[in-house]
Amino acid sequence: MEKHELLINQIAQDKIDFDFGAQLLLDKNHSFEQLFKTLHFYILNSIPDKIDYNSETYQTALNTIPLKPTYTPIVILQRFPTKIAFKKLASLPSNESQKIIISLLWIFKITDTERRNTECKNGCDHFWHELD
Repeated sequence: MEKHELLINQIAQDKIDFDFGAQLLLDKNHSFEQLFKTLHFYILNSIPDKIDYNSETYQTALNTIPLKPTYTPIVILQRFPTKIAFKKLASLPSNESQKIIISLLWIFKITDTERRNTECKNGCDHFWHELD
């Protein structure tokens, strides 16, 4: 597991405070593309309903992102189907990068927490759920 992947999972599992962890991700030498690709993959895999990626947990995550709901990334995530929204996010200008990463990190935190509390409740083979 790469450093940014470990950090993302530690944040999702509340082993590192969300705001502090987000700043670590944004302040380190992680490229937007690297973080975006990882979070995109993690989110799509953590959402239970992979037919339309529109579970109640995903909607809760979208509606609780700790940023202003009028920010462009949040509007895109709420207005468009998940796969289309991610394509649109990837094409936004670089001045939106931090808001995109914070939004996606929050979504992953919420969706992965739900997965750990349901699908993985009695154990799983996800090695990243066994972080020390």
